Amino acid sequence: MQTKGNISIHAQNIMPVIKRWLYSDKDIFIRELVSNGCDAITKLKMIKGDMDEELKVTVTVDPQAGELRFTDNGIGMTHEEVEKYINQVAFSSAEEFLKNYTGDDKGGIIGHFGLGFYSAFMAADKVTIDTLSFQEGASPVLWESEDGMEFSMQEGGRKERGTTITLHILEEEKEFLSASRVLEVLNRYCGYMATPIYLQDLSPKEEKPAHDHDCDCEECHDHEEAKEESPKPVNDTHPLWLKNPKDCTEEEYKETYRKLFHTFDDPLFWVHLNVDYPFNLKGILYFPRIKKDFGGQEGQIKLFNRQVFVADNIKEVIPEFLMLLKGAIDCPDLPLNVSRSFLQNDGYVKKLSAHITKKVADKLNGLFNTERKQYETYWDDIHPFVKYGCIRDQKFYDLVKGSLLLKSTAGEYFTLEEYKARNEGKAEKKIYYTTEQNRQASAVSLYVNKGIDVIVMDTLIDMNFMSFMEFGGGNDGLQFVRVDADVSGLTEDTEEGKDIDQAQMEKLFRDALNNQELTVKLEALSDKDMPVMLLEDEQMRRYKEMSAMYGQSFDFPARYTLVLNRACETVRGLAAMEDEETASLLCRQLFDLARLSGRPLEANDLKDFIARSNQLIALLARK
Repeated sequence: MQTKGNISIHAQNIMPVIKRWLYSDKDIFIRELVSNGCDAITKLKMIKGDMDEELKVTVTVDPQAGELRFTDNGIGMTHEEVEKYINQVAFSSAEEFLKNYTGDDKGGIIGHFGLGFYSAFMAADKVTIDTLSFQEGASPVLWESEDGMEFSMQEGGRKERGTTITLHILEEEKEFLSASRVLEVLNRYCGYMATPIYLQDLSPKEEKPAHDHDCDCEECHDHEEAKEESPKPVNDTHPLWLKNPKDCTEEEYKETYRKLFHTFDDPLFWVHLNVDYPFNLKGILYFPRIKKDFGGQEGQIKLFNRQVFVADNIKEVIPEFLMLLKGAIDCPDLPLNVSRSFLQNDGYVKKLSAHITKKVADKLNGLFNTERKQYETYWDDIHPFVKYGCIRDQKFYDLVKGSLLLKSTAGEYFTLEEYKARNEGKAEKKIYYTTEQNRQASAVSLYVNKGIDVIVMDTLIDMNFMSFMEFGGGNDGLQFVRVDADVSGLTEDTEEGKDIDQAQMEKLFRDALNNQELTVKLEALSDKDMPVMLLEDEQMRRYKEMSAMYGQSFDFPARYTLVLNRACETVRGLAAMEDEETASLLCRQLFDLARLSGRPLEANDLKDFIARSNQLIALLARK
C-alpha cells in the first residue's frame, strides 16, 4: 500500500535554506550520505558484534541512468523508522538549524553537521530510499520524493539487509556523474572513515582489443591480472593518528604527511596527540618548512569527527598561531553543529585548545633538552612560528621561553640566558642585532672585534618579537639594539683627539650638509680606521618600519647622530684643515660613506656621491 504526505517541521522552509547555505560546498551531500551509511553499519556492529561478511558502503556512479547511488549493508530501516528519521526531520536538528542560521552570516555553521540525508536535494531532483531492516520479519520500504517536502512510501522489493539511496542528479549538477569528481570528494571528506568505502563506476568503458588466450606476452599477463584484482576501498580505515605513537614508524609519519597534503616534501618533525582523558583527542601536527617571511603562508590542519572530515583550520578549536602548522586532529566530542561564537566561549573547547598548545610546547622543549644540535638545525625554519606563538599566546611563551634561541652572525645559537652569560660585562642588558648582516657588515665587525655576539633578526616577525621580549616577556630592562643605533659598547678611553672642538665639528658638518638638526658627537671608537658612524634612534626607526609594514606612511623627520671617531687620523686631519671648501667636500663624502654602511644611495644622492668621489680623486692626483 502506498502512502503519501508532507515532511513535517517546516520542510517548506528548510529546503531553500539548505540549498542556499550549502551552495558553495554543495559536494558536502556526498559526505553526509556516506556518513549515514557508515552510521548504519556501526549500529549493526553494536547489535550483532563481529560478522563474517564485509560491511561496507558503495558509491555507484551511473551516468547513463543519470544516477548516483549510496548503498550500505548496515542496519537498514523499518517503515516506522523511515517515518521517524526521514519524514519528521527532527532527528537531524532541523529546528535548531532554522532557529539559529536563517540569516546570511555563513560563518555560523561548522561542517554542516545535522543536515544529513536532506542535503541530497542540493544535487538531485528526485531521491529514493530502498531499505530493509535487519529485524526478523521486517518488510522492505521504498521512499521517494522530488523536492524534499512531499513524499510517497510503499513496500519495496529489496531482498538484502541495508539501504540504497538513489539520487537522480539535476541537469546543472552533472559533474557528480563523473567518477573522478566523486572520487575527489570521497578522498577529501571520507578518506579516513572507519568503514570501507568503494567506488563503482558504470560509465561506458572503451573497448579493449581481444587477446589470444594462449598468448603469454607481458601485456596480456598484466591485463589478466588487472581484471582479477579485487576492488580496493578508496579510504584508509585506520589512519595513523588513531594508533599508539610507539607503534608508528618515522616513514609512516612522513607517508601520511605526503598523502594528506599531496606533496613530495617531508616535514621537519611532528607532534602526535593521543589523549583519552579528560577529553578524547587524537591527531598529528607536522612542522613544515616555514618561509622566512611567512606573510600569506598558512598551514592546513584538518579537523575530523570520528574519522569524518569536517573542515580545515577551525581557529576556534586550534590556537591561531598553530595555523602555520599542518596536520590532522580527530575529536569526536566537539559540538560541531553549533555556532563559532559558541565554540569561542565553550569551556571544553578552551581546554582542548590549551592542551594542544601544551603538547606543541612539550615537543619543542623535549627536542631542545634531548637533541639540542638537531633542534638548532630546525630553528631557522621554525623560529618565525615559535616567535609568533609567543607574541600571540602568553601561556605558550611561558612554556617555551627556555627553549627560544638567538642565532649569531657566526652561526652559533644561544638562549637568552646563554647570551647574557657569554657577553657579561660587555653588553650589559643589551642584545645587539643586525637586520641585514651583509649590508651592516662594517658595524657588525666593530662589535664582533670587541668580543660581543651580534644576533641576526632578519624576518618580519622579529620587530614585533623584540618589542614583546622587552615589554611583555618579563625580561626586566632588556633592550634589543641594532648595530647602527648605539656605540656605547665600542668606545675606548684614549687621549687621542680629545682636543677636537665638538661644537666646531658640529657646525662644520651641519653647514656642509645644510642640516641644522644633525647631532654630531665625538667618541674614540675601538676601530681606529673607521672615521664616522651614523646612528639612528632605535625606537624611532622601529616605529617608522612598523608603520610602513602596516601600510601607514608618516612623514617622520630623519633624526641621525653622526659619531666622529676622534681616534681616527682622518677625523683629526679634518678638524685641523684650513681649506674650507675641501673640508666641506670631505664632510659630505664622510656622511655618505656612513649612510652607505647601512643602506644603498639612490637617485640624486648616488649621482652626487659619484661626482664628489671623482672630484676628490682629482684633488688627490694633483697633489
